[in-house]
Amino acid sequence: MKILRKSRVLLFIGVLWLCAASCPQAGENSITTLPERIVLNVTQTPAGSQAVTWQTLKTAGYPAAQIIKLSELLTPDSSPATFPAQTQVVELDKKQIYHHSVIFNSLFPDTLYAYRVGEAPCWSEWNQFKTASQTREPFTFLYFGDIQKQIFPMCSQMFRAALQQEPESRFWLLCGDMVNNGPDDREWNDFFNAMGWMPRTIPLVLVPGNHEYPDKRFISQDAYHITNLWRPQFAQPENGPKGLEESAFSFEYQGVCFIVLNGNEQTKEQAVWMETILLKNKQPWIIVAIHQPVYSISQRKDRTNFQDLLVPVFDRFSVDLVLQGHDHGYTRTFPLKNNQLASEKTKGTIYVISNAGPKVYPVGSRYDHLMAKTRSGGMLFQSIRVDKNRLQFKAYDMMKKVVDSFDIRKIN
Repeated sequence: MKILRKSRVLLFIGVLWLCAASCPQAGENSITTLPERIVLNVTQTPAGSQAVTWQTLKTAGYPAAQIIKLSELLTPDSSPATFPAQTQVVELDKKQIYHHSVIFNSLFPDTLYAYRVGEAPCWSEWNQFKTASQTREPFTFLYFGDIQKQIFPMCSQMFRAALQQEPESRFWLLCGDMVNNGPDDREWNDFFNAMGWMPRTIPLVLVPGNHEYPDKRFISQDAYHITNLWRPQFAQPENGPKGLEESAFSFEYQGVCFIVLNGNEQTKEQAVWMETILLKNKQPWIIVAIHQPVYSISQRKDRTNFQDLLVPVFDRFSVDLVLQGHDHGYTRTFPLKNNQLASEKTKGTIYVISNAGPKVYPVGSRYDHLMAKTRSGGMLFQSIRVDKNRLQFKAYDMMKKVVDSFDIRKIN
């Protein structure tokens, strides 16, 4: 009996040792930790590449990501390719946080891949994603307005409802103010906890809002720049204007030219840059995302600077859809051109403002004559499906009830 008890003790100790050896947990003497906040981001070339970021509390100095075709994951004679990570150290609350990023390249289009991140012996679980097609295949993506408040207790419901409604969406576009105070990592922690595992398999496209910046009222003009957590914890395209890498950029996805604008700074430079992108564009659809609205529905805001700066560009290149946030309500314009209703024979741009969080503002009436739909209050998400010459838009509430919908059709 004593021998049996001793064997059980030794077995128990052995199991504990194997668990510790497979991945030592965060502690005073550990050299590696499990990856956290794993996020996929869309790249400039989503048919052949994929970006991923994650963070750790410690590192042995060899972080990497491994990738393999999903169909080969369980094949004995196949092995994953390893991509060394770039690492950036962020000082946070008197401690160092290690942010890692990898761009998987030379991928096959329209292909399912499995990947994991970390460093031996501490790897994440295997996750998966699918690359874009090189052709104009139909696809769906989701669009969210401001989150900002009650991120974990309330907005987590919105993300789950969105996933249930559109489980095959190819990426999620978040139109700014993901948090209330961008420099506060505790709020980003709420954001990632609310998202759960979803960003590990659904790429994100993130638009910077004013709350990803410090409050202008309490800082000098020289100190006004996007939170220093933005670029370390995301890996978005760097093809925008100088100084706005990863916060203003463009990419093409299965027949759509997407342009993300940073409405917080260097807007004139971005208008010029956007023109250069659109002059070269060969995609039939053009969708622009910017946090600040062109036609504000807030009773407190009456500036027209974005109308003066951006509308001429949108009109010249026949932008199809402009996605926005900031005003904490929902509106959709009629097709517009030159700040007026477009005629039946004229191609117009539709502007949408939406809100994903519980914070709401009263809706003003300044642009009622331009609005096809106005809705005050509510937490919404939007599904946008592009199918060759047809774009289908649906706005849902938290109960997955359609509260607005419209189609745009291309005339050949």
